Amino acid sequence: MSTTKIDKDKTYVSSVIREYRICLPMSVEEYHIGQLYGVAEASKNETGGGEGVEVVINEPREEVIPGEGTGAVMKSQYTHKVFHLESKVPAILRKLAPSGALTLHEKAWNAYPYCRTVYTNDYMKDGFHIVIETRHEAGTGDIDNVHSLSPNQYKKRVVDRIDIANDKCDTRDYKETEDPTKFKSEKTGRGPLQGAGWEKKQDPVMTCYKLYHIEFKWMGLQSVVENMIVKTVRRLLFNFHRQVFCWIDKWHGMTIEDIRVLEAKTKEDLDKMRVTGEVKGMREK
Repeated sequence: MSTTKIDKDKTYVSSVIREYRICLPMSVEEYHIGQLYGVAEASKNETGGGEGVEVVINEPREEVIPGEGTGAVMKSQYTHKVFHLESKVPAILRKLAPSGALTLHEKAWNAYPYCRTVYTNDYMKDGFHIVIETRHEAGTGDIDNVHSLSPNQYKKRVVDRIDIANDKCDTRDYKETEDPTKFKSEKTGRGPLQGAGWEKKQDPVMTCYKLYHIEFKWMGLQSVVENMIVKTVRRLLFNFHRQVFCWIDKWHGMTIEDIRVLEAKTKEDLDKMRVTGEVKGMREK
C-alpha cells in the first residue's frame, strides 16, 4: 500500500458550487457495494468506438491529510481514470476544441463513507476543474451543512435534490427495467418507489451529499459551459442512481472482495471495448 499526499491541500477557486442530494432506499453500508458495482457496469455502458473509460490505476493507498495534525492518514481506494469524451460533450466544444483536448483525467480517493474526486484537463490546465466531495449519511437528506462549508462557500452553494422516482427522465435515457416506479426487488422486497415523499416510508434509507466545485475559464463561454456541466452532472447522477437501485438484485450480497474481482475484470473489458465497436452511452447534442 503506497503512501502519498492527497491533493486536498490544493486551493480550487470555483465559480459554481452545487450540492446534489440523492435519497436511496438502502443503508449506507449497502450503497458502498451498490455504488462500486454501478460504476463498473456504467463504465462498460459508456465505452466503445474509440471513446469511454480507461482505468490507469486502481489500488489501496494511505494519504496524508493536510490540516488534520502530524501524521494523520486517510486510507482509501485510489483510482486514476481517463475519460475519452468526443461525442459526450456539447457540439460547441467539439467545434472549438483541438484534437485530443476532449479528454478528462479523474483522480478519486474512496475513503467511504467520504469520497473525493478531481477532474482535470491537460489542455485547459488551471482553467478547468470539477472537484467533488461526497458524504454518505443515513436519513432523507436533511443535514444542512454536512460538508462544513465556510460562510462564503455556504452562501454560494446551491442545493439540488434529485428524486430518482419522480423527476422527469430524458426520453433518450429511459429504460423500463431501470424505472424505480416499476421495479420491485426480489431479494429485498423494496420498491416500487411511488408517490411524493416515498423516501419517508423507506427503512433503511440514506442520502448521497455530492458537493461539486466547478470552474471553466474560457472567454465568452464560461457561463454557457458551466451551465451545461451542471445540467449534464444532474442527468448523470439521476440516471446512475436509478440504475444502482434497479440493479440491487445483481449486487446485493456481494462483498468488497467480490467487487475488486469485478473491477479487475472490468478493466480488461474496457481496454478491449474502447478500441472496438460503436460509440455507446449518453451523448450530447
